[in-house]
Amino acid sequence: MMVSVLSGSSAFSQTGASSAQSPYTIFGPGKILQEGTAYHKSMGGTGIASRNRRVINYMNPAALTARDSLAFMTDFGLTHSDELYKKGSTYSGSNITNFNDIVISFPIYKSSAMMLGIAPYSGLGYQIASYETDPELIGNLGNITKTSTGTGGLYQLFVGGGVTFWKRLSLGAEFIHYFGKIQKGNTVIFSSSNYNGVSSGYNMVLRANTAKFGLQYEQPIGSLTVGVGATYKLDAPFSGKIEDYKISTASLMSDTLRYAVNDFSKDKVSIASELGVGASVRYGEKWRAEVDYVTSYWSRSGMEKVGGFSNESNIKFSATDSRSIRAGFEFIPNVNDVRYYMRRVSYKAGAYMNREYYVLDGNMVNSMGLTLGATFPISNQNVRSGNGVSLSVDFGQRGSVKNNLTRENYITFTIGLNAFDIWFQKSRYQ
Repeated sequence: MMVSVLSGSSAFSQTGASSAQSPYTIFGPGKILQEGTAYHKSMGGTGIASRNRRVINYMNPAALTARDSLAFMTDFGLTHSDELYKKGSTYSGSNITNFNDIVISFPIYKSSAMMLGIAPYSGLGYQIASYETDPELIGNLGNITKTSTGTGGLYQLFVGGGVTFWKRLSLGAEFIHYFGKIQKGNTVIFSSSNYNGVSSGYNMVLRANTAKFGLQYEQPIGSLTVGVGATYKLDAPFSGKIEDYKISTASLMSDTLRYAVNDFSKDKVSIASELGVGASVRYGEKWRAEVDYVTSYWSRSGMEKVGGFSNESNIKFSATDSRSIRAGFEFIPNVNDVRYYMRRVSYKAGAYMNREYYVLDGNMVNSMGLTLGATFPISNQNVRSGNGVSLSVDFGQRGSVKNNLTRENYITFTIGLNAFDIWFQKSRYQ
């Protein structure tokens, strides 16, 4: 039998590099990263029904019109994650830093606005070593080591717009372009020089396009404002190239056993379509709460049938529809207080429960977590301004140690800068 050992590592992500570290990223395109700015991540990842004129909400393009009609807005964020893995009696860990988002938003005409941005979509990073323990095999063949490694990920470049009708109903649409590289490799090494090792894997250059549509509606009820929202994203068929190779290795020479470069258009693999709904309630600018539900139809993606997405480990992988329930709450003691700074700070908390998009040996993989955060205003001279620094902390767990799976505990820190400036106001005096 083979005994697996997880090897952790540290990394700083760049374009084409890993944007996540986890043994679960061996499957499909890797770990699907939580969408949203630091502000929304601190509220459990909610944002489908949220309308807040002080921050950019790119989770729902209909939310772009919740803004000052004269303002130019930007958001830039960084994220850092520390992770600890446990499988059986084996422990390992990793940490990684990556940018979270770069987004700008500006008004177009009256009650309409646009946005342009880029953010990581999925991340892949793992190193798993397996050692043969069967005494008979070791006696005949020597020590046998199998190593699986993977790096890369996908980014999403998006542009969208929204418009509001009758001051309550907002509609939005967004074009998304996915791009990135994924590299997955496997090696088998024999300690005896009588046997050649084997190196195999996939190098993938990926592209995909899709569209996302959203709506939001708010209704005042007494002193409260109740809102609902919905988004739907079409599936995104992959294009690009996949390099499939297998090489026999020896100390003096190597021999190519398999090498092929295929076009993805033949395989019909896609990023899943997605449906999200949400409901919110707020009391002026004092507090707000939101609950979201999101499902992604990965069972239709076709990934388990294509090498490079299907795993090369001993665990059977199949894609399934993912589910996510998220809740968040925000409280601001007094947004207009010019004397006491901490009363203008926005305090947030949230929680989420996810069912991941993969089934491993017939076992579902779930994740859950609690989030905390705050947004600190930068300027106290203009309460109309949305300039601020948002901090978010996510305490979560993915998987379990049952059924030969891996338990992953993580703490993810996200910091975001919200910049807000009045660019479109005409001067009254010369």
